[in-house]
Amino acid sequence: MIIENLLISFGAEIKSYKAGETIFREEDLPVYYYQIEKGKIKLNNYTEDGKEFIQNIFSDGHSFGESLLFVDRPYPMNAVTIEDSTIFRMPKSSFLNLVQSNPEISLNIYQCLAERMYYKYIMFYNLSFQNPVSKLKLLLDYLKSYHDDKAPYSFQIPLTRQQLASLVGLRVETVIRTIKQMEKDKIVRLEKRKIYY
Repeated sequence: MIIENLLISFGAEIKSYKAGETIFREEDLPVYYYQIEKGKIKLNNYTEDGKEFIQNIFSDGHSFGESLLFVDRPYPMNAVTIEDSTIFRMPKSSFLNLVQSNPEISLNIYQCLAERMYYKYIMFYNLSFQNPVSKLKLLLDYLKSYHDDKAPYSFQIPLTRQQLASLVGLRVETVIRTIKQMEKDKIVRLEKRKIYY
């Protein structure tokens, strides 16, 4: 995360988006650095039959799509708001100047990109699982790894069942059944439709 004053000093502006609004589309050329001030966005694609595949979900303080500012290639995904959001938007040339003139920011960007690659490796490995419990458990383990309290049921999953399904490539009905089975097996706890892991 780049601090707001630094973003603004390098020419970032704040844009407001309504829930469901597209920030960029697959095949658009990357021309901005984006960082969420407040809100939630998803990176997604759609299969030929129209099924959504969510690559990742980001919220307050996270940046997204920045790796493509370093290569001359179009976006391979869409960025869509999940809720009303305010997002810092900085032109690509300003972002590259900021990174070049601030070595500590460069290190933060490298760390962020390494975390994203780690997530991609986890999710790629997840595709090899046939068992829905294994698919969901791997994702829940990853999400909980950023939570300080590792005790059972201490982490509330911040995603809907539909979002979980789209992240692991399952049907929402399968996720619902699997979550109920995971509750019986004492892997998760359900309270008022919230999932605790």
